[in-house]
Amino acid sequence: MSRNLFITGMGPGSGKSAVVLGMMEMLARHGRKLGFFRPVVEGGANPDPLSALVKSRYPVVSTGEHMFGVDYRTARDLIAEESLEELYSRILEKYAALAGECDFVLCVGTDYRTVHTTLEFEFNVEVARNLGAPLVPVVVGQGRTVRQILDSVWVLVDSLEANNCDILSVFVNRVSPGDVTDVVNGFREDAPAAGFPLFVLPAHPLLDKPTVAEIRKALGAEMLHGDPARLDREVAHYKVAAMELPNFLDRLEEGSLVITPGDRSDILIGALAADAATSYPGIAGVVLTGGFGPAPQVLRLFKGLKRSPVPILDVKLDTFSTASRVSSIEASLTPENSRKIAGALGLFESNVDPALLDHRIDVMRSSRITPLMFQHDLLSRARSRRRHIVLPEGVEERVLRAAEILRLRDVADLTLLGNAVEVRDKITALGLSLGEVEIIDPAASELREEFGRTYYELRKHKGIPLQVALDAMNDVSCFGTMMVYRGIADGMVSGATHTTQHTIRPALEFIRTRPGCSIVSSVFFMCLPDRVLLYGDCAINPDPDAEQLAHIAVSSAMTAESFGIEPRVAMLSYSTGESGKGTNVDKIKEAARVARQLRPDIKLEGPIQYDAAIDPEVAKIKLPGSEVAGRATVFIFPDLNAGNNAYKAVQRAANAVAIGPVLQGLNKPVNDLSRGCTVADIVNTVAITAIQAQLEGDGS
Repeated sequence: MSRNLFITGMGPGSGKSAVVLGMMEMLARHGRKLGFFRPVVEGGANPDPLSALVKSRYPVVSTGEHMFGVDYRTARDLIAEESLEELYSRILEKYAALAGECDFVLCVGTDYRTVHTTLEFEFNVEVARNLGAPLVPVVVGQGRTVRQILDSVWVLVDSLEANNCDILSVFVNRVSPGDVTDVVNGFREDAPAAGFPLFVLPAHPLLDKPTVAEIRKALGAEMLHGDPARLDREVAHYKVAAMELPNFLDRLEEGSLVITPGDRSDILIGALAADAATSYPGIAGVVLTGGFGPAPQVLRLFKGLKRSPVPILDVKLDTFSTASRVSSIEASLTPENSRKIAGALGLFESNVDPALLDHRIDVMRSSRITPLMFQHDLLSRARSRRRHIVLPEGVEERVLRAAEILRLRDVADLTLLGNAVEVRDKITALGLSLGEVEIIDPAASELREEFGRTYYELRKHKGIPLQVALDAMNDVSCFGTMMVYRGIADGMVSGATHTTQHTIRPALEFIRTRPGCSIVSSVFFMCLPDRVLLYGDCAINPDPDAEQLAHIAVSSAMTAESFGIEPRVAMLSYSTGESGKGTNVDKIKEAARVARQLRPDIKLEGPIQYDAAIDPEVAKIKLPGSEVAGRATVFIFPDLNAGNNAYKAVQRAANAVAIGPVLQGLNKPVNDLSRGCTVADIVNTVAITAIQAQLEGDGS
């Protein structure tokens, strides 16, 4: 997947468009294949203006609807239905389709179109986390003192760090020009060793004020007369003219937009005369309200003026409604306004260190993996090269519901085992669509005898009679495992209704362990809010010795590597380093020594306590300088008692998603489910099994 970053304003009116434009200009210089993505946009006939601006200037990869996640209406509906995970999944799926075609994707958050600014901020942060994107927040400085600006920055940083976000840089925009230096110096004084740079952009009249053209568009106004070139003029002031002409003229200022009823010919003529006169300031335009339009004589008058008049706009709204609407119009950057674009780029380039930003973009990539990211990646990888997975528990409702999801998402080819009539009746009763899924009844299958004889040849040295071997193939777990052994299926997932022993015993009997691995073990993928960890062995081996622990550690590191997680292995004990003594500590020391011999390239630490393995602050005290301490991703427990209780405790206490147990060390993939598994657990485990089968086919 491509690299990325996520720009988001911290509220309405942040001016993030100028930052987006500057970032795109900088990224485009490096010849990257760029993508542009927005999680939520206006739907219908209204294209996203920021996307339109970017597309008009830069050669971004344009894949139509993949440039955005969902529209605002869809987002609101899903939030109202409390289907946040579905909302994030849709956004992630659309993003992934775009990112697959790009070297780098610039993502931009929402425009704060709701009244719930805090909720919208939290939404943007969560989207950025699920996209694995470092954040570039834009803080508005307008109307704030230097101290207020700095306080808002630190409140923001604390919030982002509490949400486990990576900050690329922080921008403060629309700061009073006289305060820019003080904000920069104040930031350095507050945090001389901040882990990110702060860039301050001063307020600029050209960018902060809307043009007459923007106001015309927002009001849906008709242009009665005027020079189209003057539509690009910025509106500095709004003047509602309801007084006598002399009093009105005294209140005119440069760049005023005059708002007056359409039947006030005196105000209209006076405004045009003032604009033409050198003794009065020039105005930006006139808005006539009420739908009256000027009198024919007045129209003839200003149409005969030699000097190109200011734009005269006509709206149906009354004066009060027009003034209210105009006051809420914010300036924006559009492809047509080259002056504003040049001003925005100049502002960015004058106040930003591009070399520093370039460096941070090159070296910084979020290492955080959210559960949604991980699960999405599982399904995507499985779908990329579909494998054939057999599900022995074909009459179990959870298995059938998972099978439908897997087929609808085209994750794998499936075979269900069980009495064919019972399976089909259950499918019909549940109202599921599984027409393309193969159903095999082991007892009635023509493969039963062939499988039984194969089983007999593999186990006759153990004294197994032929008839016993044939009868064994009536069992769905045995039959399914033999399908994998014979290459008819690429992997098997079972255990929703069967014990672990029942699931894995046939695999141990004839699939057996891969070369170089002496033990079959298991890991759980522990999906915490900001990362995915591996816990092993939490399901198979009650009390492994040092040699077995070493092989479990190596297998677990290889599993982590296979699923895109950098293995940093912590071999857990009740002591850290050389602090503890005793038989149990000695076992971990020996296991760590053997594991290093087996795979000297793996980052591994042991013995180490859990707190020292996961908490960087504790690691600094207990094991300073370690590559693993405080950053471990693979946790190897000393025995099943510790591992099983630990994963269940973390699962409940941290509301983590536990995917597994995933078996490792076998020649071909067979995976066990917990009897308390959910439909989602089955879907994830099938995807993992399919990926293991892909890797097996690659010789990994």
